[in-house]
Amino acid sequence: MRLVILDNYDLASEWAAKYICNCIVKFKPGQDRYFSLGLPTGSTPLGCYKKLIEYHKSGNLSFKYVKTFNMDEYVGLPRNHPESYHSYMWNNFFKHVDIDPNNAHILDGNAEDLQAECDAFEEKIKEAGGIDLFVGGIGPDGHIAFNEPGSSLVSRTRLKTLAMDTILANAKYFGGDLSKVPTMALTVGVGTVMDAREVMILITGAHKAFALYKAIEEGINHMWTVSAFQQHPRTIFVCDEDATLELRVKTVKYFKGLMHVHNKLVDPLYSMKEEN
Repeated sequence: MRLVILDNYDLASEWAAKYICNCIVKFKPGQDRYFSLGLPTGSTPLGCYKKLIEYHKSGNLSFKYVKTFNMDEYVGLPRNHPESYHSYMWNNFFKHVDIDPNNAHILDGNAEDLQAECDAFEEKIKEAGGIDLFVGGIGPDGHIAFNEPGSSLVSRTRLKTLAMDTILANAKYFGGDLSKVPTMALTVGVGTVMDAREVMILITGAHKAFALYKAIEEGINHMWTVSAFQQHPRTIFVCDEDATLELRVKTVKYFKGLMHVHNKLVDPLYSMKEEN
């Protein structure tokens, strides 16, 4: 497990974007070889998406041969609703890059048979050859995707009832009106993300500090689902200084001492211009 600590949100976002860029470029995707990327929503990845758009617009990165799989979607929210995750992904990322819409996979929270939709999503991931890099974020209670506290750590894509903490946290996107916040969602399972060849989890802000502490300094616990990734062979936690406030000084010092190694993963920044 790697813990990458940057000074602030912007630097953490840039480091994550550079890492994603380098993973895709080094993979050398093509017509018969797509890179599969798992993606999150929420406020944390916005800075990362902005940098990826920059790399695309400068000609360093293409998503032409990338397939994406989003972590989750609300149930019952129209696809064109401004707070649906379909809208979020298209407005904040997809419409600014050259991804084929047919390769951008997002769960349909309005499907007639929700379990069949979840099963089909798992099948699409299998057909794509599994996910090369799954990028995730977490809630203050340590949930990844919508795998709320108490979720099975071997769970697959399914329908989940949202915890009150999650509903309260998401109310800001619905004008603070709790009655407008969806109470159910479709989500990939912890096991779905664990199956990815590599996982990168973005954790920023002091309000996520206790969750980061639970994720890396205590044992694996289904009440803090992000802690499951201690057992993944290739997990990178990317965080800012504020997110480390609950960690032991010794832990922070240890991982900061490895930054010269971690920075070699993103420096130099690879470019598709050079590949071509």
